Amino acid sequence: MTAILGEQALAGERMLRTPSCPLKLTRVVLSHKPFALFILIFVFVSFAYHKLYWGIGEDPKSSVPTYGLSAEISCAHYVPSPLDIAGGPSPSTGNVFFVETSEQTAPSYLFSCSVESAARTHPASRVVVLMKGLAKGNASLPKHWAFSLLSCFPNVEIRRLDLQELFSGTPLAQWFLQPQRQQEPYFLHVLSDACRIVLMWKFGGIYLDTDFIVLKNLQNLTNALGIQGDSVLNGAFLSFEAKHKFIELCMQDFVEDYNGWVWGYQGPELLTRVFKKWCSLSTIMSMSCKGVSALAREVVYPVPWQDWKKLFEAVSALELQKLLKNTYAVHIWNKLSYGTKLEIPSQALLAQLYSQFCPATYAKMKQDSEELSRRAV
Repeated sequence: MTAILGEQALAGERMLRTPSCPLKLTRVVLSHKPFALFILIFVFVSFAYHKLYWGIGEDPKSSVPTYGLSAEISCAHYVPSPLDIAGGPSPSTGNVFFVETSEQTAPSYLFSCSVESAARTHPASRVVVLMKGLAKGNASLPKHWAFSLLSCFPNVEIRRLDLQELFSGTPLAQWFLQPQRQQEPYFLHVLSDACRIVLMWKFGGIYLDTDFIVLKNLQNLTNALGIQGDSVLNGAFLSFEAKHKFIELCMQDFVEDYNGWVWGYQGPELLTRVFKKWCSLSTIMSMSCKGVSALAREVVYPVPWQDWKKLFEAVSALELQKLLKNTYAVHIWNKLSYGTKLEIPSQALLAQLYSQFCPATYAKMKQDSEELSRRAV
């Protein structure tokens, strides 16, 4: 014990005799004031610069604009407060469904905007995002800014899409189990067409493609689908009560008159031919027939697919208000518009829609755009 105390005492004396690093640095500064001051300033500025830009591009090979920021999103100003939704529509418990039938687990800006705009306009509804590519079990979501952002909304649920379970108990169960289906050229799109009508049959509620921007609450558009133009109905938006007879007929037609080799045959064409039979029509028109409504084009398809480039053209606030006067949601026609450059910020129609109806996603887009501009300098 005495030996240990002696060693501790000697160590203490050595510490008192040995100048610390700050003392040494002080002596250097005092003896070489101008040069040392320059070194200190240089080190401080270098450290600050390093801290500011560290981690901005974890993968320098990546060319996508989403690499610029951390996947962690602060929820403080993204989630609508009770004041923001106090004047909104009466509460509803109907679900709003989105489906991703590919293995994709890195949502785009448009995907994020679609879900965010639906969550904001349907604060009393569950917004359920079903993604085939998510891991089985209780694994956490992939680290991606969109998942962090959407997790800020308490009414958004992101789940794995189990196709066999979804189709079970429906006429599509046997169709899905046929392995040759996956060799068809439009299988992913046909699979999406199948999912939406089964979701409507089993659960009811609202289905939306992930390239919609929602402007208003859709819950009062019950048992309805929209006319996209040219007397053709489109299933990018569906709103039906569970077990509705019209959807049952759609499932039957899906199997009995199946053709996966023709684009749209199991989607818009299926809905159009079933509605014509339902109403004994030869031409589709905006109308309500036997409890099912075919909504006018401006309700959910205000920009025709032939005019999709108008989404990227500048419009005034007055023009925007006039265009969207009777509109509940805007279909962006991502199959056609994908890859088109959108200036952020700008007066482009699509940029204004992002800014107004999915402000959190828009803020992320703006930050990424600014970061890319700084990197280009």
